Amino acid sequence: MQTHFPPSSPEKNLEGWPDWSILIVDDEQGMLNFLVKTLAPRCQLVMSAASAEAGAQWLRTDHVDLIILDISLPGKNGVTWLKELREQGFSGEVILITAFADLDTAIEALRAGASDFILKPFRVPQILNAIKQCYERSRLRRENFVLRRAVASPAGPGVSLVGTSGVMQRLRESIGRVAQVNSTVLLQGESGTGKELVARELHAQSPRTTGPFVPVNCAAMSPELIESELFGHAKGAFTGATRARDGLFHYAQGGTLFLDEIAELPLPIQATLLRAIEDLKIRPVGSEQLMPVNLRIMAATNRRLADEVAAGRFRKDLYFRLQVVDMSLPPLREHKEDIAGLVAYFMAQLAPSLGVEPLRISPQEMDYLQQYDWPGNVRELRNLIERSLILGAINVSALYPGTAAQAGNRPPTDLHALEKQHILSVLDSVQGDKTQAATLLGVSRRTLERRVAEWAGS
Repeated sequence: MQTHFPPSSPEKNLEGWPDWSILIVDDEQGMLNFLVKTLAPRCQLVMSAASAEAGAQWLRTDHVDLIILDISLPGKNGVTWLKELREQGFSGEVILITAFADLDTAIEALRAGASDFILKPFRVPQILNAIKQCYERSRLRRENFVLRRAVASPAGPGVSLVGTSGVMQRLRESIGRVAQVNSTVLLQGESGTGKELVARELHAQSPRTTGPFVPVNCAAMSPELIESELFGHAKGAFTGATRARDGLFHYAQGGTLFLDEIAELPLPIQATLLRAIEDLKIRPVGSEQLMPVNLRIMAATNRRLADEVAAGRFRKDLYFRLQVVDMSLPPLREHKEDIAGLVAYFMAQLAPSLGVEPLRISPQEMDYLQQYDWPGNVRELRNLIERSLILGAINVSALYPGTAAQAGNRPPTDLHALEKQHILSVLDSVQGDKTQAATLLGVSRRTLERRVAEWAGS
């Protein structure tokens, strides 16, 4: 077993993949020397071994992106070992090479999970092209995975931190400092304050910005499958695991893994997560293989983790490990001076996607919005603007559904007049169809008819 590092000024003939780690497994010393000489100047790390058993030792200690594997090896042959690797959860690229092959061997190799199949002897351009194709496939798989999650996320790309208040200025300054280090970050704040948005901004300003940002909602994962989702699993690890699968740690390689609602993780998984963060190695469910990972961990919660620790619901050691950098996000009620800017931002962002014109907000309506306490924070404000754009009027009445419950907090605005104006606008938009209007307003038809009858009698 040998390790070969690139020279101090590496050639980058294979633009786009010099950061790859490659393992070469071949019992022919001449072929090993040829491949090492060809690849060492072009990538981050090259490891070499003369047998499958020796190659397996590298996989226990180092991250490997690509294996160049000879089929004819002493002891365990290349195809047999490849099948075992795939069943154990290894998802890296594998190029099989051999001097003796026929069509049946090639088919068996590809069915075993080989990315490519090359006959010896081969020229340098041939192996370089095969590696570059492997890189492109790997890159596209990860990008597609990350983009699918980004589209599904409520705080996906294109959303920005908005606000000129002192609170927001201090938050931006903290982001600028924290982004440059690789330490774990714990974001704490009420629901809707933009914790994922801040995590994305930290990632975007960090040295890992070219790597993936992978958000994970811990509360949305089944407790029985959380470990598999995070760390992956080997084939046959549990009922239904008909093939090996990568976990979210794998897809976040080189970037950031954002664990939202971290307080929802079951205690046993908290222990496993702690080991992964401390060792930077993961073990897929059902596998004996430890896989090194290179990523940054960020976590978020709308609970006070210190209270969860005191209640025995969260591990103290994991809390301290996550709290290397602790950032608290302010609720919207503490920077209401940013509401007008947020309303304008959401109008400009949402109106084109909904295919409608932005709404004009009167000073009276803006005063109403600025005096509300926003228990759902920025998310509640965004949802209000989206609903209002769909309905064609600012739905301020939805914030104060009763007159007694919020009497002490109501601004000096004629709430009943605003409510009447909004409901009549919705009725007009559906040509008086009360059933459809009630659905749009989120009330029962009986409630809507009662309101209309009150106006008729007044």
